[in-house]
Amino acid sequence: MEKNTIMWIVIGVLFLAVLFLTIKAFSITGNVVGNGKLDTSGWTENEKMNYEMHGTIPARLQGKVASSAPSGAGMVGGC
Repeated sequence: MEKNTIMWIVIGVLFLAVLFLTIKAFSITGNVVGNGKLDTSGWTENEKMNYEMHGTIPARLQGKVASSAPSGAGMVGGC
């Protein structure tokens, strides 16, 4: 194969990867209200603070921890 053909194949693969990741990133924001911000109405004050300061979305909203688990149940060190 020519170097030119390989270059276009690599560019095409990179374009498809960027397109896929962009679509995936937009699909993650399921709890978004019309203005583009997360709906934090059901969150505790601690969850809101963690989101505002660290960008951390509560694990119960991500489906990783059962909703009956106490806040911070999956944290290392327990702080």
